[in-house]
Amino acid sequence: MIFIAGPCVIESMDILETVAEELVRLQVKYGVEIYFKSSFDKANRTSISSFRGPGLDKGLQMLADIKSKYGLRLLTDIHESHQASAAGEVVDVLQIPAFLCRQTDLLVAAARTGKTVNIKKAQFLSGLDMKYPVEKVRESGNNDIWLTERGNMFGYNNLIVDFRNIPDMLSICHTVVMDCTHSVQRPGAAGGKTGGNREFVPSMAMAAKAFGANGFFFEVHPDPDNALSDGPNMLRLDDLDHVMASLLK
Repeated sequence: MIFIAGPCVIESMDILETVAEELVRLQVKYGVEIYFKSSFDKANRTSISSFRGPGLDKGLQMLADIKSKYGLRLLTDIHESHQASAAGEVVDVLQIPAFLCRQTDLLVAAARTGKTVNIKKAQFLSGLDMKYPVEKVRESGNNDIWLTERGNMFGYNNLIVDFRNIPDMLSICHTVVMDCTHSVQRPGAAGGKTGGNREFVPSMAMAAKAFGANGFFFEVHPDPDNALSDGPNMLRLDDLDHVMASLLK
């Protein structure tokens, strides 16, 4: 069972270290491997005035420092093909954002790094449609692929999760991750930024487990109500232990 956790975007080194310390504790407590996730740039924010992060160079250095100090594996997302090579030098998993999962050049660039490629299912695709992004990565010489479910959008600032997508995607690749926090988003529903309902995160995780998910993605923050990105749907860092315990029973 794979766990991915961390703050949505890199805000400060203090927050990264606070989260990393807790993830190391949980990794030892439960004997599982946790991938530390945070974004150096959030290129798909609702508003042009929204906080995006420190950028490629500074952000990757901060992530490298976390890896060196805490020994955690790293995952981050890339939005442009030219970012793949630099990010691949630092992180263990390159994540393709849901909106970009059909971008051929981005998939090929990620594949050619030789790193694990985690492709998030677009909000406008079915689980079975993900065979085509997977084919692009495989035909570029990389078979180390994960798929991530994050819900479907039909407008009206809401997402719907069809859990049948999980077994459908398991027929395409061996690792299917449930993004338990992005799936409770309400995109663009908070006055120029994304809202969400973090109270449903534990239920999303348990439902995904029932459908066969073997990976679980949680964006976490020590103070999500004051986070600079995705606060309403991020899980409180203090609550991650209980959710992991439930999943590992």
